[in-house]
Amino acid sequence: MEKKIKLFLEFLQKDKKLSDNTLQSYKRDITQYESYINEENLQYLKVTKEDIKNYLENLKNIGKKTSTISRNLASIRSFYQYLVRTKKIKEDPTEGIQSPKVEKRVPNVLTSKEVELLLEQPKAVDLKGIRDKAMLEFAYATGMRVTEIINLNIDDLNLKEGYVSCNNASKQRNIPLGAISINALKEYIKKARPYLIKSEDEKSLFVNINGKRLTRQGFWKIVKFYKEQAHIDKDITPHVLRHSFATHLLQNGADLKAIQVMLGHSDISSTQVYMQFQDEGLKNIYKKAHPRA
Repeated sequence: MEKKIKLFLEFLQKDKKLSDNTLQSYKRDITQYESYINEENLQYLKVTKEDIKNYLENLKNIGKKTSTISRNLASIRSFYQYLVRTKKIKEDPTEGIQSPKVEKRVPNVLTSKEVELLLEQPKAVDLKGIRDKAMLEFAYATGMRVTEIINLNIDDLNLKEGYVSCNNASKQRNIPLGAISINALKEYIKKARPYLIKSEDEKSLFVNINGKRLTRQGFWKIVKFYKEQAHIDKDITPHVLRHSFATHLLQNGADLKAIQVMLGHSDISSTQVYMQFQDEGLKNIYKKAHPRA
């Protein structure tokens, strides 16, 4: 089974071109399933639907969240579909097994005033302050995932045309930049980045004080620091800025499909979660104006 798992992960990486984070999730799920198979003395090529259900029940009994169980089933299903495709088995034992319903969590969102307060905190008086100002403005201006932001290279920016190119796995999307973000980036690239990097060959857009590519942990710490400086009680992460970006666009009349494209959601249902944050005023206008409201 170990060999087949390795081939499956290679297939996901080379053919499906999944991101490293997604691949690691698949690997964790399948490896955990492999351990269960071995403990129960089961043959992975001969497991039944009941065996799979028992495994999911086992995950529930050891306290795994519904979302985790659902993701595990999706990983196992992909693995067995791969085995069917490569003719190692004739039927997929996960076929017909319903995924447990996962309640969609309400995203944590900042108000416009809270965002303004947060973005006011970095002071452009030193290299770190200039970088942090550019980075926070950029995160809110684009709604990009933290992994996408730290993986950006300086060549991905087109400040003249006012957009950034985000390359995620095999997909690319161009996201527009606002005037405030562009100005903050220009100042960072001119006054801070050249003095932070140790080599002209450094391609990373955002670098740490050692001149190397900023890490996820580094980004999180910066956001947390300024959240405390702003005395905002809400829990703020880089992903909260992403949620706030989408919510504020929607509240100000942006098209849901356009927001989906900017966020890089493959399914619009992922974007529709922000509909619940629409201003009451917008809902009232709709009720008054729409003939069938």
